[in-house]
Amino acid sequence: MKTVVIGILGSRLDHQGLGQRRWNRWRPSISILLQDQFPVDKFLLLYHPNERQLAELTLADMRELRPGIEAIGYAVNYDDPWDFGQVYEQLHGFTREYEFDPERERYLVHITTGTHVAQICLFLLVEANFIPGQLLQTSPQGEQRNHPQGNCFIIDLNLTRYDQIAMRFEREAQEAIAYLKSGIATRNADFNALISQIEQVSIKSTAPILITGATGAGKSQLAKRIYELKKQRGQLSGRLVEVNCATLRGDNAMSALFGHVKGAYTGAVHERLGLLREAHKGLLFLDEIGELGLDEQAMLLRAIEDKTFMPLGSDREVSSDFQLIAGTNRHLVERVKQGLFREDLLARINLWSYTLPSLKERIEDLEPNIEHELQQFTYKMGYKVSFNQAAREKYLNFAHSLEALWQANFRDLNSSITRMATLASGGRINEDIVQGEIARLRSDWSGYQAQRTDSADTALLLQVLDGEALEQIDVFDRVQLAAVIKVCRQCKTLAEAGRTLFQVSRTQKTSSNDSHRVRAYLQRFGLTFEQVCDRNRD
Repeated sequence: MKTVVIGILGSRLDHQGLGQRRWNRWRPSISILLQDQFPVDKFLLLYHPNERQLAELTLADMRELRPGIEAIGYAVNYDDPWDFGQVYEQLHGFTREYEFDPERERYLVHITTGTHVAQICLFLLVEANFIPGQLLQTSPQGEQRNHPQGNCFIIDLNLTRYDQIAMRFEREAQEAIAYLKSGIATRNADFNALISQIEQVSIKSTAPILITGATGAGKSQLAKRIYELKKQRGQLSGRLVEVNCATLRGDNAMSALFGHVKGAYTGAVHERLGLLREAHKGLLFLDEIGELGLDEQAMLLRAIEDKTFMPLGSDREVSSDFQLIAGTNRHLVERVKQGLFREDLLARINLWSYTLPSLKERIEDLEPNIEHELQQFTYKMGYKVSFNQAAREKYLNFAHSLEALWQANFRDLNSSITRMATLASGGRINEDIVQGEIARLRSDWSGYQAQRTDSADTALLLQVLDGEALEQIDVFDRVQLAAVIKVCRQCKTLAEAGRTLFQVSRTQKTSSNDSHRVRAYLQRFGLTFEQVCDRNRD
Protein backbone atom coordinates (compact mmCIF):
# COMPACT_ATOMS: atom_id res chain seq x y z
CA MET A 1 0.00 0.00 0.00
CA LYS A 2 1.36 3.40 -0.97
CA THR A 3 1.70 6.19 1.59
CA VAL A 4 0.38 9.56 0.43
CA VAL A 5 1.02 12.77 2.38
CA ILE A 6 -1.31 15.75 1.87
CA GLY A 7 -0.01 19.03 3.20
CA ILE A 8 -0.08 22.80 2.78
CA LEU A 9 3.08 24.67 1.82
CA GLY A 10 4.46 26.62 4.78
CA SER A 11 5.25 30.06 3.37
CA ARG A 12 7.55 30.79 6.34
CA LEU A 13 8.67 27.44 7.78
CA ASP A 14 9.26 25.77 4.43
CA HIS A 15 11.18 28.86 3.24
CA GLN A 16 14.67 28.63 4.69
CA GLY A 17 16.53 30.43 1.95
CA LEU A 18 17.22 29.40 -1.61
CA GLY A 19 20.87 28.41 -1.10
CA GLN A 20 22.53 25.27 0.21
CA ARG A 21 21.90 26.24 3.83
CA ARG A 22 18.27 25.25 3.46
CA TRP A 23 19.34 21.60 3.60
CA ASN A 24 20.62 22.11 7.12
CA ARG A 25 17.45 23.70 8.46
CA TRP A 26 14.20 22.14 9.66
CA ARG A 27 11.52 22.49 7.03
CA PRO A 28 8.22 20.80 8.04
CA SER A 29 7.21 19.44 4.62
CA ILE A 30 10.71 18.22 3.77
CA SER A 31 11.23 16.71 7.24
CA ILE A 32 8.47 14.16 6.62
CA LEU A 33 10.61 12.54 3.93
CA LEU A 34 13.41 12.06 6.44
CA GLN A 35 11.29 9.87 8.74
CA ASP A 36 12.06 6.14 8.66
CA GLN A 37 8.62 5.26 10.10
CA PHE A 38 6.76 7.11 7.31
CA PRO A 39 8.14 5.99 3.93
CA VAL A 40 6.35 8.37 1.54
CA ASP A 41 5.43 7.37 -2.03
CA LYS A 42 3.47 10.48 -3.00
CA PHE A 43 3.32 14.05 -1.65
CA LEU A 44 0.42 16.34 -2.59
CA LEU A 45 1.54 19.86 -1.76
CA LEU A 46 -1.23 22.47 -1.62
CA TYR A 47 -0.14 26.05 -2.19
CA HIS A 48 -1.43 29.52 -3.03
CA PRO A 49 -0.71 30.71 -6.62
CA ASN A 50 1.34 33.59 -5.18
CA GLU A 51 3.73 31.02 -3.70
CA ARG A 52 4.34 29.08 -6.90
CA GLN A 53 8.14 29.68 -6.91
CA LEU A 54 8.56 28.35 -3.37
CA ALA A 55 6.24 25.43 -4.14
CA GLU A 56 8.25 24.42 -7.20
CA LEU A 57 11.52 24.61 -5.25
CA THR A 58 10.07 22.52 -2.41
CA LEU A 59 8.73 19.91 -4.84
CA ALA A 60 12.10 19.76 -6.62
CA ASP A 61 13.87 19.27 -3.27
CA MET A 62 11.48 16.41 -2.48
CA ARG A 63 12.35 14.67 -5.76
CA GLU A 64 16.05 15.16 -5.15
CA LEU A 65 15.82 13.89 -1.60
CA ARG A 66 13.61 10.90 -2.45
CA PRO A 67 14.15 9.82 -6.09
CA GLY A 68 11.04 8.15 -7.51
CA ILE A 69 8.59 9.99 -5.27
CA GLU A 70 5.49 11.53 -6.88
CA ALA A 71 5.73 15.15 -5.73
CA ILE A 72 2.67 16.98 -7.02
CA GLY A 73 1.57 20.58 -6.51
CA TYR A 74 -2.08 21.66 -6.25
CA ALA A 75 -3.01 25.35 -6.29
CA VAL A 76 -5.73 26.50 -3.89
CA ASN A 77 -6.77 30.09 -4.52
CA TYR A 78 -8.45 32.16 -1.79
CA ASP A 79 -8.27 35.93 -1.29
CA ASP A 80 -8.13 35.80 2.48
CA PRO A 81 -6.28 32.87 4.14
CA TRP A 82 -8.10 33.67 7.40
CA ASP A 83 -11.59 33.44 5.92
CA PHE A 84 -13.10 30.13 6.97
CA GLY A 85 -15.57 30.07 4.10
CA GLN A 86 -13.05 30.67 1.36
CA VAL A 87 -10.41 28.29 2.72
CA TYR A 88 -12.86 25.49 3.41
CA GLU A 89 -14.41 25.86 -0.04
CA GLN A 90 -11.02 25.55 -1.76
CA LEU A 91 -9.84 22.59 0.31
CA HIS A 92 -13.20 20.90 -0.04
CA GLY A 93 -12.90 21.39 -3.80
CA PHE A 94 -9.59 19.54 -3.71
CA THR A 95 -11.21 16.53 -1.99
CA ARG A 96 -13.86 16.40 -4.71
CA GLU A 97 -11.31 16.45 -7.52
CA TYR A 98 -8.79 13.98 -6.12
CA GLU A 99 -9.70 10.31 -6.63
CA PHE A 100 -9.08 8.73 -3.25
CA ASP A 101 -8.35 5.00 -3.26
CA PRO A 102 -8.11 3.81 0.37
CA GLU A 103 -7.70 0.22 -0.83
CA ARG A 104 -4.32 1.04 -2.36
CA GLU A 105 -3.24 4.26 -0.65
CA ARG A 106 -2.75 5.29 2.98
CA TYR A 107 -3.35 9.01 3.54
CA LEU A 108 -1.51 11.18 6.09
CA VAL A 109 -2.72 14.78 6.36
CA HIS A 110 0.00 17.17 7.50
CA ILE A 111 -1.45 20.02 9.62
CA THR A 112 1.68 21.74 10.92
CA THR A 113 1.91 24.25 8.08
CA GLY A 114 -0.65 26.71 6.80
CA THR A 115 -2.80 29.11 8.81
CA HIS A 116 -4.78 27.90 11.82
CA VAL A 117 -7.89 28.23 9.68
CA ALA A 118 -6.44 25.92 7.04
CA GLN A 119 -5.37 23.42 9.70
CA ILE A 120 -8.86 23.35 11.19
CA CYS A 121 -10.41 22.87 7.77
CA LEU A 122 -8.10 19.94 7.02
CA PHE A 123 -8.98 18.40 10.39
CA LEU A 124 -12.70 18.61 9.67
CA LEU A 125 -12.30 17.18 6.18
CA VAL A 126 -10.54 14.18 7.72
CA GLU A 127 -13.13 13.86 10.50
CA ALA A 128 -15.96 13.88 7.96
CA ASN A 129 -14.06 11.30 5.88
CA PHE A 130 -13.86 13.54 2.84
CA ILE A 131 -10.18 12.67 3.19
CA PRO A 132 -10.05 9.04 4.36
CA GLY A 133 -6.82 9.40 6.32
CA GLN A 134 -5.03 10.27 9.55
CA LEU A 135 -3.63 13.55 10.86
CA LEU A 136 0.13 14.06 10.92
CA GLN A 137 2.11 16.68 12.85
CA THR A 138 5.78 17.60 12.64
CA SER A 139 7.99 19.67 14.96
CA PRO A 140 11.69 20.60 15.35
CA GLN A 141 13.81 18.74 17.90
CA GLY A 142 13.43 20.97 20.93
CA GLU A 143 14.47 24.53 20.11
CA GLN A 144 17.05 23.42 17.56
CA ARG A 145 15.97 24.21 14.00
CA ASN A 146 19.34 23.25 12.54
CA HIS A 147 18.39 19.57 12.68
CA PRO A 148 16.52 18.88 9.40
CA GLN A 149 14.77 15.67 10.50
CA GLY A 150 12.86 16.87 13.56
CA ASN A 151 9.92 14.88 14.99
CA CYS A 152 6.88 13.44 13.25
CA PHE A 153 3.83 11.72 14.76
CA ILE A 154 0.14 10.98 14.24
CA ILE A 155 -2.17 13.09 16.40
CA ASP A 156 -5.76 13.25 17.60
CA LEU A 157 -7.31 16.69 18.05
CA ASN A 158 -10.66 18.05 19.15
CA LEU A 159 -11.42 21.34 17.40
CA THR A 160 -15.19 21.45 17.79
CA ARG A 161 -15.00 24.88 19.47
CA TYR A 162 -14.63 26.56 16.10
CA ASP A 163 -18.23 27.62 15.60
CA GLN A 164 -17.95 29.01 12.08
CA ILE A 165 -16.55 25.82 10.63
CA ALA A 166 -18.95 23.76 12.75
CA MET A 167 -21.78 25.59 10.98
CA ARG A 168 -20.32 24.68 7.59
CA PHE A 169 -19.87 21.11 8.78
CA GLU A 170 -23.55 21.08 9.79
CA ARG A 171 -24.43 22.28 6.30
CA GLU A 172 -22.60 19.29 4.85
CA ALA A 173 -24.65 17.03 7.13
CA GLN A 174 -27.87 18.71 6.02
CA GLU A 175 -26.91 18.20 2.39
CA ALA A 176 -26.36 14.51 3.11
CA ILE A 177 -29.76 14.28 4.86
CA ALA A 178 -31.44 15.96 1.90
CA TYR A 179 -29.72 13.46 -0.39
CA LEU A 180 -31.07 10.52 1.64
CA LYS A 181 -34.56 12.03 1.26
CA SER A 182 -34.08 12.32 -2.54
CA GLY A 183 -34.19 16.08 -2.20
CA ILE A 184 -37.83 16.01 -1.02
CA ALA A 185 -38.65 18.68 1.58
CA THR A 186 -40.44 16.31 3.95
CA ARG A 187 -42.47 17.81 6.81
CA ASN A 188 -43.06 14.87 9.14
CA ALA A 189 -40.94 15.49 12.26
CA ASP A 190 -40.50 11.82 13.18
CA PHE A 191 -39.42 10.89 9.66
CA ASN A 192 -36.97 13.79 9.50
CA ALA A 193 -35.44 12.75 12.84
CA LEU A 194 -35.15 9.18 11.61
CA ILE A 195 -33.34 10.21 8.41
CA SER A 196 -31.05 12.52 10.39
CA GLN A 197 -29.88 9.62 12.54
CA ILE A 198 -29.49 7.34 9.53
CA GLU A 199 -27.19 9.98 7.98
CA GLN A 200 -24.93 9.88 11.05
CA VAL A 201 -24.90 6.09 11.24
CA SER A 202 -24.24 5.73 7.51
CA ILE A 203 -21.10 7.86 7.75
CA LYS A 204 -19.76 6.72 11.12
CA SER A 205 -20.61 3.00 11.19
CA THR A 206 -19.94 -0.03 9.02
CA ALA A 207 -22.29 -2.25 11.06
CA PRO A 208 -25.39 -3.81 9.45
CA ILE A 209 -28.51 -1.65 9.14
CA LEU A 210 -32.02 -3.15 9.31
CA ILE A 211 -34.78 -1.22 7.54
CA THR A 212 -38.34 -2.36 8.20
CA GLY A 213 -41.61 -1.05 6.87
CA ALA A 214 -44.58 -1.87 4.68
CA THR A 215 -44.24 -2.65 0.99
CA GLY A 216 -43.64 0.54 -0.96
CA ALA A 217 -42.49 2.58 2.05
CA GLY A 218 -39.14 3.25 0.33
CA LYS A 219 -36.71 0.68 1.80
CA SER A 220 -34.96 -0.07 -1.48
CA GLN A 221 -34.66 3.60 -2.44
CA LEU A 222 -33.18 4.48 0.96
CA ALA A 223 -30.66 1.62 0.72
CA LYS A 224 -29.45 2.97 -2.65
CA ARG A 225 -29.08 6.46 -1.21
CA ILE A 226 -27.10 5.17 1.77
CA TYR A 227 -24.76 3.34 -0.61
CA GLU A 228 -24.18 6.48 -2.70
CA LEU A 229 -23.53 8.54 0.45
CA LYS A 230 -21.02 6.01 1.77
CA LYS A 231 -19.30 5.88 -1.59
CA GLN A 232 -19.06 9.69 -1.74
CA ARG A 233 -17.33 9.65 1.65
CA GLY A 234 -14.79 7.04 0.51
CA GLN A 235 -16.15 4.27 2.74
CA LEU A 236 -16.94 1.93 -0.14
CA SER A 237 -15.07 1.18 -3.33
CA GLY A 238 -17.16 -1.80 -4.47
CA ARG A 239 -20.58 -1.92 -6.03
CA LEU A 240 -24.11 -2.07 -4.69
CA VAL A 241 -25.53 -5.58 -4.94
CA GLU A 242 -29.29 -5.94 -4.45
CA VAL A 243 -31.27 -9.15 -4.06
CA ASN A 244 -34.86 -9.92 -3.12
CA CYS A 245 -34.61 -12.90 -0.79
CA ALA A 246 -38.21 -13.89 -1.55
CA THR A 247 -36.99 -15.04 -4.99
CA LEU A 248 -34.36 -17.41 -3.55
CA ARG A 249 -35.29 -21.04 -2.92
CA GLY A 250 -33.35 -24.28 -2.37
CA ASP A 251 -29.96 -24.77 -4.05
CA ASN A 252 -30.59 -21.60 -6.02
CA ALA A 253 -30.58 -19.59 -2.79
CA MET A 254 -27.25 -21.00 -1.62
CA SER A 255 -25.70 -20.62 -5.04
CA ALA A 256 -26.99 -17.09 -5.62
CA LEU A 257 -25.73 -15.82 -2.27
CA PHE A 258 -22.57 -17.80 -1.63
CA GLY A 259 -21.64 -19.07 -5.07
CA HIS A 260 -20.83 -22.63 -6.10
CA VAL A 261 -18.05 -24.64 -7.62
CA LYS A 262 -18.36 -26.47 -10.91
CA GLY A 263 -20.36 -29.68 -10.47
CA ALA A 264 -21.81 -28.66 -7.09
CA TYR A 265 -25.21 -29.88 -8.26
CA THR A 266 -26.89 -31.02 -11.46
CA GLY A 267 -26.67 -28.21 -13.96
CA ALA A 268 -23.77 -26.42 -12.25
CA VAL A 269 -21.51 -26.53 -15.30
CA HIS A 270 -19.60 -23.37 -14.40
CA GLU A 271 -18.26 -21.83 -11.20
CA ARG A 272 -20.35 -19.00 -9.73
CA LEU A 273 -18.96 -16.25 -7.51
CA GLY A 274 -22.19 -15.48 -5.66
CA LEU A 275 -23.64 -12.15 -4.59
CA LEU A 276 -21.65 -11.87 -1.37
CA ARG A 277 -18.35 -11.96 -3.24
CA GLU A 278 -19.69 -9.57 -5.86
CA ALA A 279 -20.35 -7.13 -3.01
CA HIS A 280 -16.71 -7.22 -1.81
CA LYS A 281 -15.71 -3.73 -0.59
CA GLY A 282 -19.24 -2.61 -1.47
CA LEU A 283 -22.73 -2.88 -0.03
CA LEU A 284 -25.09 -5.87 -0.05
CA PHE A 285 -28.79 -5.05 0.22
CA LEU A 286 -30.85 -8.09 1.18
CA ASP A 287 -34.47 -7.09 0.71
CA GLU A 288 -37.13 -9.26 2.38
CA ILE A 289 -34.47 -10.96 4.50
CA GLY A 290 -37.23 -12.59 6.53
CA GLU A 291 -37.90 -14.93 3.57
CA LEU A 292 -34.43 -16.53 3.70
CA GLY A 293 -34.27 -20.21 4.64
CA LEU A 294 -32.69 -21.21 7.97
CA ASP A 295 -29.64 -22.80 6.31
CA GLU A 296 -28.93 -19.62 4.35
CA GLN A 297 -29.43 -17.59 7.53
CA ALA A 298 -26.76 -19.64 9.34
CA MET A 299 -24.22 -19.12 6.56
CA LEU A 300 -25.08 -15.45 6.30
CA LEU A 301 -24.48 -14.96 10.03
CA ARG A 302 -20.97 -16.34 9.74
CA ALA A 303 -20.29 -14.30 6.61
CA ILE A 304 -21.30 -11.12 8.49
CA GLU A 305 -19.23 -11.90 11.56
CA ASP A 306 -16.11 -13.52 10.05
CA LYS A 307 -16.26 -12.25 6.45
CA THR A 308 -15.73 -15.86 5.35
CA PHE A 309 -18.05 -18.58 4.04
CA MET A 310 -18.06 -21.80 2.04
CA PRO A 311 -19.41 -21.78 -1.54
CA LEU A 312 -21.83 -24.57 -2.35
CA GLY A 313 -19.93 -27.80 -3.09
CA SER A 314 -16.56 -26.36 -2.07
CA ASP A 315 -14.20 -27.53 0.67
CA ARG A 316 -12.32 -24.22 0.80
CA GLU A 317 -13.40 -21.00 2.44
CA VAL A 318 -13.57 -17.71 0.58
CA SER A 319 -13.82 -14.20 1.96
CA SER A 320 -15.76 -11.04 1.19
CA ASP A 321 -15.59 -7.75 3.08
CA PHE A 322 -19.00 -6.21 2.48
CA GLN A 323 -21.33 -3.90 4.37
CA LEU A 324 -24.93 -5.04 4.84
CA ILE A 325 -28.34 -3.43 4.72
CA ALA A 326 -31.29 -5.74 5.32
CA GLY A 327 -34.90 -4.88 4.51
CA THR A 328 -38.16 -6.56 5.49
CA ASN A 329 -41.87 -5.97 5.80
CA ARG A 330 -42.09 -8.87 8.25
CA HIS A 331 -42.12 -8.69 12.05
CA LEU A 332 -38.84 -10.57 12.59
CA VAL A 333 -39.38 -11.09 16.33
CA GLU A 334 -42.58 -12.98 15.50
CA ARG A 335 -40.67 -14.96 12.85
CA VAL A 336 -38.16 -15.92 15.55
CA LYS A 337 -40.98 -17.11 17.83
CA GLN A 338 -42.36 -19.18 14.95
CA GLY A 339 -38.96 -20.79 14.38
CA LEU A 340 -38.65 -19.21 10.94
CA PHE A 341 -35.82 -16.77 11.66
CA ARG A 342 -32.63 -17.25 13.65
CA GLU A 343 -32.49 -15.27 16.87
CA ASP A 344 -28.69 -14.87 16.66
CA LEU A 345 -28.93 -13.47 13.13
CA LEU A 346 -31.60 -10.97 14.20
CA ALA A 347 -29.40 -9.87 17.10
CA ARG A 348 -26.50 -9.35 14.69
CA ILE A 349 -28.39 -7.24 12.13
CA ASN A 350 -30.50 -5.35 14.66
CA LEU A 351 -27.79 -2.99 15.97
CA TRP A 352 -29.18 -0.15 13.82
CA SER A 353 -32.87 -0.75 13.12
CA TYR A 354 -35.22 1.75 11.50
CA THR A 355 -38.92 1.47 10.62
CA LEU A 356 -40.02 3.58 7.68
CA PRO A 357 -43.53 4.99 8.20
CA SER A 358 -46.20 4.43 5.59
CA LEU A 359 -47.51 7.25 3.40
CA LYS A 360 -50.69 7.39 5.53
CA GLU A 361 -48.57 7.78 8.67
CA ARG A 362 -46.85 10.85 7.24
CA ILE A 363 -49.62 12.19 5.05
CA GLU A 364 -48.29 15.74 5.51
CA ASP A 365 -45.47 14.69 3.15
CA LEU A 366 -47.92 13.88 0.35
CA GLU A 367 -47.67 17.22 -1.46
CA PRO A 368 -43.85 17.41 -1.65
CA ASN A 369 -43.83 13.81 -2.85
CA ILE A 370 -46.36 14.66 -5.57
CA GLU A 371 -44.02 17.41 -6.74
CA HIS A 372 -41.11 14.97 -6.66
CA GLU A 373 -43.02 12.45 -8.77
CA LEU A 374 -43.88 15.15 -11.32
CA GLN A 375 -40.21 16.19 -11.46
CA GLN A 376 -39.16 12.57 -12.00
CA PHE A 377 -41.70 12.22 -14.80
CA THR A 378 -40.33 15.39 -16.43
CA TYR A 379 -36.78 14.04 -16.16
CA LYS A 380 -37.71 10.71 -17.77
CA MET A 381 -40.05 11.94 -20.49
CA GLY A 382 -38.40 15.25 -21.35
CA TYR A 383 -41.47 17.49 -20.95
CA LYS A 384 -43.09 19.18 -17.97
CA VAL A 385 -46.50 18.25 -16.55
CA SER A 386 -48.47 20.05 -13.81
CA PHE A 387 -51.99 20.24 -12.34
CA ASN A 388 -54.40 23.07 -12.96
CA GLN A 389 -55.54 24.54 -9.65
CA ALA A 390 -58.99 22.94 -9.49
CA ALA A 391 -57.61 19.53 -10.43
CA ARG A 392 -54.88 19.78 -7.81
CA GLU A 393 -57.38 20.65 -5.07
CA LYS A 394 -59.66 17.80 -6.12
CA TYR A 395 -56.82 15.27 -6.07
CA LEU A 396 -55.45 16.48 -2.73
CA ASN A 397 -58.89 16.37 -1.09
CA PHE A 398 -59.28 12.75 -2.13
CA ALA A 399 -55.67 11.85 -1.30
CA HIS A 400 -56.14 13.08 2.30
CA SER A 401 -59.54 11.44 2.77
CA LEU A 402 -60.29 8.19 4.59
CA GLU A 403 -61.10 6.61 1.22
CA ALA A 404 -57.47 6.92 0.12
CA LEU A 405 -55.80 3.83 1.56
CA TRP A 406 -52.44 4.20 -0.23
CA GLN A 407 -52.18 0.46 0.19
CA ALA A 408 -48.86 0.18 -1.63
CA ASN A 409 -47.63 3.50 -0.20
CA PHE A 410 -45.32 5.46 -2.50
CA ARG A 411 -45.67 2.88 -5.27
CA ASP A 412 -49.37 3.71 -5.44
CA LEU A 413 -48.53 7.42 -5.56
CA ASN A 414 -45.93 6.92 -8.28
CA SER A 415 -48.34 4.89 -10.42
CA SER A 416 -51.13 7.41 -9.89
CA ILE A 417 -49.04 10.45 -10.88
CA THR A 418 -47.54 8.58 -13.84
CA ARG A 419 -50.98 7.69 -15.19
CA MET A 420 -52.32 11.23 -14.89
CA ALA A 421 -49.17 12.82 -16.33
CA THR A 422 -49.25 10.46 -19.29
CA LEU A 423 -52.87 11.37 -20.08
CA ALA A 424 -52.31 15.12 -19.63
CA SER A 425 -52.77 16.92 -22.95
CA GLY A 426 -50.52 19.95 -23.27
CA GLY A 427 -48.81 19.07 -20.02
CA ARG A 428 -51.83 19.96 -17.82
CA ILE A 429 -53.66 17.53 -15.54
CA ASN A 430 -57.31 18.63 -15.50
CA GLU A 431 -60.33 17.72 -13.37
CA ASP A 432 -61.58 15.02 -15.74
CA ILE A 433 -58.24 13.21 -15.55
CA VAL A 434 -58.25 13.48 -11.76
CA GLN A 435 -61.85 12.19 -11.57
CA GLY A 436 -60.93 9.17 -13.68
CA GLU A 437 -57.88 8.49 -11.53
CA ILE A 438 -59.93 8.70 -8.32
CA ALA A 439 -62.41 6.18 -9.74
CA ARG A 440 -59.55 3.83 -10.58
CA LEU A 441 -57.97 4.12 -7.13
CA ARG A 442 -61.32 3.49 -5.46
CA SER A 443 -61.72 0.35 -7.54
CA ASP A 444 -58.17 -0.82 -6.83
CA TRP A 445 -58.60 -0.34 -3.10
CA SER A 446 -62.16 -1.64 -2.75
CA GLY A 447 -61.07 -5.14 -1.79
CA TYR A 448 -58.60 -3.84 0.78
CA GLN A 449 -61.29 -1.57 2.24
CA ALA A 450 -63.54 -4.58 2.81
CA GLN A 451 -60.66 -6.46 4.45
CA ARG A 452 -59.93 -3.51 6.70
CA THR A 453 -63.57 -3.21 7.74
CA ASP A 454 -63.78 -6.93 8.48
CA SER A 455 -60.53 -6.80 10.46
CA ALA A 456 -61.71 -3.79 12.49
CA ASP A 457 -65.07 -5.45 13.22
CA THR A 458 -63.35 -8.63 14.35
CA ALA A 459 -61.06 -6.69 16.68
CA LEU A 460 -64.09 -4.89 18.15
CA LEU A 461 -66.03 -8.11 18.75
CA LEU A 462 -63.05 -9.78 20.42
CA GLN A 463 -63.21 -7.04 23.06
CA VAL A 464 -66.55 -8.38 24.27
CA LEU A 465 -66.51 -12.05 23.16
CA ASP A 466 -63.90 -14.79 23.37
CA GLY A 467 -62.59 -16.37 20.19
CA GLU A 468 -64.60 -19.58 20.59
CA ALA A 469 -67.89 -17.68 20.94
CA LEU A 470 -67.05 -15.50 17.93
CA GLU A 471 -66.47 -18.60 15.77
CA GLN A 472 -70.11 -19.61 16.40
CA ILE A 473 -71.50 -16.38 14.92
CA ASP A 474 -72.32 -16.04 11.19
CA VAL A 475 -70.54 -13.36 9.16
CA PHE A 476 -73.90 -11.58 8.66
CA ASP A 477 -74.49 -11.39 12.41
CA ARG A 478 -70.89 -10.27 13.08
CA VAL A 479 -71.34 -7.22 10.87
CA GLN A 480 -74.68 -6.34 12.49
CA LEU A 481 -73.46 -6.92 16.05
CA ALA A 482 -70.37 -4.78 15.48
CA ALA A 483 -72.58 -1.94 14.20
CA VAL A 484 -74.86 -2.18 17.25
CA ILE A 485 -71.89 -2.13 19.66
CA LYS A 486 -70.47 0.97 17.95
CA VAL A 487 -73.76 2.81 18.41
CA CYS A 488 -74.07 1.70 22.07
CA ARG A 489 -70.62 3.03 22.80
CA GLN A 490 -71.51 6.39 21.34
CA CYS A 491 -74.62 6.72 23.52
CA LYS A 492 -74.87 7.53 27.20
CA THR A 493 -77.96 5.42 27.94
CA LEU A 494 -79.71 2.32 26.64
CA ALA A 495 -82.72 4.46 25.68
CA GLU A 496 -80.57 6.76 23.56
CA ALA A 497 -79.03 3.75 21.82
CA GLY A 498 -82.54 2.42 21.07
CA ARG A 499 -83.72 5.71 19.61
CA THR A 500 -80.63 5.87 17.39
CA LEU A 501 -80.82 2.28 16.15
CA PHE A 502 -84.60 2.30 15.48
CA GLN A 503 -85.08 5.91 14.43
CA VAL A 504 -87.31 4.95 11.46
CA SER A 505 -89.28 1.90 12.64
CA ARG A 506 -90.10 3.48 16.03
CA THR A 507 -92.14 6.20 14.29
CA GLN A 508 -94.37 3.57 12.70
CA LYS A 509 -95.49 2.08 16.02
CA THR A 510 -98.10 3.47 18.41
CA SER A 511 -95.97 2.38 21.33
CA SER A 512 -92.40 1.21 21.36
CA ASN A 513 -89.87 0.12 23.89
CA ASP A 514 -86.59 0.75 22.09
CA SER A 515 -84.52 -0.03 25.17
CA HIS A 516 -86.06 -3.50 25.40
CA ARG A 517 -85.37 -4.18 21.70
CA VAL A 518 -81.65 -3.35 22.14
CA ARG A 519 -81.42 -5.33 25.37
CA ALA A 520 -83.06 -8.36 23.78
CA TYR A 521 -80.76 -8.16 20.74
CA LEU A 522 -77.62 -8.09 22.90
CA GLN A 523 -78.89 -10.96 25.05
CA ARG A 524 -78.90 -13.19 21.95
CA PHE A 525 -75.09 -13.09 22.17
CA GLY A 526 -74.87 -13.19 25.97
CA LEU A 527 -74.12 -9.48 26.24
CA THR A 528 -75.54 -6.49 28.09
CA PHE A 529 -75.42 -2.76 27.35
CA GLU A 530 -73.31 -2.22 30.46
CA GLN A 531 -70.79 -4.85 29.37
CA VAL A 532 -70.10 -3.44 25.92
CA CYS A 533 -69.85 0.10 27.30
CA ASP A 534 -67.59 -0.89 30.20
CA ARG A 535 -65.20 -2.53 27.74
CA ASN A 536 -65.08 0.74 25.78
CA ARG A 537 -64.16 2.76 28.89
CA ASP A 538 -61.34 0.35 29.72
